[in-house]
Amino acid sequence: MSTGGKQSDARAIAHHYDVSNDFYALFLDPLMLYTCAYYREPDGKLEQAQQDKLDLVCRKLRLEPGERMLDIGCGWGSLSVWAARHYGVRAHGVTLSRAQAEWAGDRIRREGLEARCLVEYRDWRDLAPDARYDKIAAIGIIEHVGIPNYPAFFGRVRNLLNDGGLYLNHGIHHEFHWKRTSQTDFLLHHVFPNGDLSGFTETVTEMERASWEVLDVENLRLHYARTCRHWVERLRARADEARAIVGERTYRTWLLYLTCSAVAFGAGSIGLYQVLARKQWDRAGGSAPTTREDLYAER
Repeated sequence: MSTGGKQSDARAIAHHYDVSNDFYALFLDPLMLYTCAYYREPDGKLEQAQQDKLDLVCRKLRLEPGERMLDIGCGWGSLSVWAARHYGVRAHGVTLSRAQAEWAGDRIRREGLEARCLVEYRDWRDLAPDARYDKIAAIGIIEHVGIPNYPAFFGRVRNLLNDGGLYLNHGIHHEFHWKRTSQTDFLLHHVFPNGDLSGFTETVTEMERASWEVLDVENLRLHYARTCRHWVERLRARADEARAIVGERTYRTWLLYLTCSAVAFGAGSIGLYQVLARKQWDRAGGSAPTTREDLYAER
């Protein structure tokens, strides 16, 4: 469980994400996305599904050219780069993994996006008190926050948004009657030292307590089951390379963790939810889209 301490969080993230960029590149897509893909076709490929996931996030946030977007826990910077390139925003990504930040910085320079995309090795809680954004995304971050820290987390995110701004929370939650198992202990000890999953309703309750208006909820559980199966297939296909990079123990640990995750998402003991919320600033409300049609229309 995350204690909320910056040093402990940094150590936990480094334990998982600083294994090796080369190792992750063996099984991730070329954009280095380590979160649930979005399969528009039942037999879709991982590469296309990850691009479609990025577009889905950007559409839900209704990004507009010139807006400022914060990408909390941005990983290898893929969402930040995608949003800057395809939606014209000024994207700011922050990660607690030095290896990820360096990889993202190299990519930003290669693509000539320095003027409107920045990825930093920084704790998002260290952003300037007066920093403000039009849109914020946290993709795969809530799992590391720690349930006792939800009020502070959602309150701080809200303070970083301009009035009426949109926030997308994309994260894993356990089903309502979940109980701790040996698989949980394995993950906490070997894979995610600060992992802490809540039930979905628990998370949304804390969002509402922090004065968020929930606009849209989507369950992508089966998409994540397929994503994990693809990762397993790709990692096994390059087993010898993986062993050469990280050794037998780490290779087998990640293979088991990804396999267990595919089974858990498939069976429904855990799920993946995207929650779109808006910062309310008065009780008059303001405008909100009345349908989802624009999210899924062909571009």
